[in-house]
Amino acid sequence: MPGRLAGRLSGALPGLLPGRRGPSPVLALIPVGLIVTVVVIDVLSPPDIHLGPFLVAAPAVSAAFAGPRVTAAIGALAVAAQVFIGIARGVLFTENLQAQIAALVVVSALVVLFAAVRERNERRLTRSRSVAGVAQQVLLRPLPRRSGALEIASLYLPAEEEAEMGGDLFAAARTTHSTRLIIGDVRGKGLPAYSHAALLLGAFRAAAHRQATLPNLAIHLDGAVRWDSGQWRADPGAAHAAADGGRGAERGGGGDGDGVTGGAVAPHADTDETFATASLFDIPDQWPVLRTITCGHPPALLLRDGETTILHPRRAALPIGLGMLAGESEYVVETFPFEPGDLLLLYTDGVAEARDSRGAFYPLAERAAAWSESSPQQLLRFLREELLTHTDGRLGDDAAAVAVRRLPSHPSGTAAGR
Repeated sequence: MPGRLAGRLSGALPGLLPGRRGPSPVLALIPVGLIVTVVVIDVLSPPDIHLGPFLVAAPAVSAAFAGPRVTAAIGALAVAAQVFIGIARGVLFTENLQAQIAALVVVSALVVLFAAVRERNERRLTRSRSVAGVAQQVLLRPLPRRSGALEIASLYLPAEEEAEMGGDLFAAARTTHSTRLIIGDVRGKGLPAYSHAALLLGAFRAAAHRQATLPNLAIHLDGAVRWDSGQWRADPGAAHAAADGGRGAERGGGGDGDGVTGGAVAPHADTDETFATASLFDIPDQWPVLRTITCGHPPALLLRDGETTILHPRRAALPIGLGMLAGESEYVVETFPFEPGDLLLLYTDGVAEARDSRGAFYPLAERAAAWSESSPQQLLRFLREELLTHTDGRLGDDAAAVAVRRLPSHPSGTAAGR
């Protein structure tokens, strides 16, 4: 009887795990083998040796890797095996065996309940991860592989699979004759940081394609972040006045005439809670240079002929959202050579501050020099592998990176972003 039941159950086990990455056949057969072993030994042992109580281990083991239906089936098999032992030994109706059977039924029921609760929690976690993954893909849209004379690749690494969503961000936009990029890191974690990252990216995508200068674009982003963080704390009258003033500035030529302005904000708005470090880049199609504004963000790396040049800004601006603290903020545009074949690496502090088990930082600038001849995709693949190796697979913070290579110019001119 146990042999026939065990055979049927082992054949049905894979089908009892819908929607789960079911256990391997070897794992699924462990509790069945345990039951068969206990039954055979118990039946063949002397009358004073009883191994029946060990049957409770079968459903307990099943709950470690299987769902409630498999666990219930294993529990039923264990109870049937206990009954078979009682029949084979002629003690089925003794109080001791009946007590063992009752205890086995109770324990199996509790274990099945535990498996059901665990499976429900796993489904919730799976749904949460799916939502987070979709939100991540919507927020961080894939960058184009080509834009004008540029080849581009991007990388995002969450700190942990179960970690909260972070605020690392990157985006690209085309103007008539150049490509614009932003990479940044919003303060904080979780939904607030994600919301502020979405705001910043939305403001960038709405304005970056216009023919505004980089300083005006930075002012626009700073104003958007400050307005969002201060609109519910500001005095209503002041807020309306600020909004009217911002619209008046657009109408009256504040900015460069294309509607990209900083926008006003109530003077006593709370700007201490929301800000983002960021770097803005404008890379012309026809000129071998790049223009950038750094707002408290780690400097980019320029890779050329096996050497790494750190693009230190002569004057870094305050993070986006804190420009108001400096009064009339001056966003200084830095210009650096960016020749055909050069490779530009942008990154967030999750890359630069990745630590190993001894607390040593990842040597990004030294390692990046070896990748100067790689494609952007290859560079980021190397970076990902080395970061995970350096940190033993456990990043302390979300990490994002963008690699950009300038391609040789074509006689017919550069193509638009594809």
